[in-house]
Amino acid sequence: MIGVLENGFENGLEKGGAVSQVPEGMNPNARETWPSEELIKSWLGNELDFELRLGEHTPIPDDPEAAARARRFRDVLGLFGSGVTVVTSMSGGEPVGMTCQSFSSVSLEPPLVLFCPAKTSRAWPLMQRAGCFCVNILAADQSGLSTAMATKGHDKFDGVGWRPAPTGAPLLDGVVGYVDCTVHQVVEAGDHYVVIGRVKELGFGSEDDARPLLYYRGAYDSTAGGV
Repeated sequence: MIGVLENGFENGLEKGGAVSQVPEGMNPNARETWPSEELIKSWLGNELDFELRLGEHTPIPDDPEAAARARRFRDVLGLFGSGVTVVTSMSGGEPVGMTCQSFSSVSLEPPLVLFCPAKTSRAWPLMQRAGCFCVNILAADQSGLSTAMATKGHDKFDGVGWRPAPTGAPLLDGVVGYVDCTVHQVVEAGDHYVVIGRVKELGFGSEDDARPLLYYRGAYDSTAGGV
């Protein structure tokens, strides 16, 4: 039934809520009893909470020229290959996390790093309240973990091994390295936040020769070739 409702929102409604097509067998007045689209999507758990390219969360404008500029912005920045991380924290005694490519070092003294969550991120407000986060640098064989952590849902940590980092944020098994931080500063920047973290602890993964997972032109890659 939820699948029918989801299709109804995607295929059966015009902008402004007018019915353009009713799925076969459904009462034309059924729309009045439907849950909101946001609630249905929260049930489905199929939205994404990730930062693999800045601007992914911003809808493409309707204006053709603005749309072309937005696509060009995303495509050109997609040429910058980088590592993939999962940023984690704790909320109400439960682990939270999000996949993030927009991560960088900032300062050696004091030791600072940054990542950039979208303003629409569900995980970031929980991390901000916790006051700490751990940046887990993924290994080349962890593309599945990256995808799982990008899903907006409550079961993304099912089957994922982890232990508390010094701040208490989850340190995931199998990563090539980690950077454990407290929230140092948050700066509003367009449709994102720039979160600066004060490094409290950092270290290498358990395998010295592990290769990192990379993201390039909209796809996973690695230093040894395609994944």
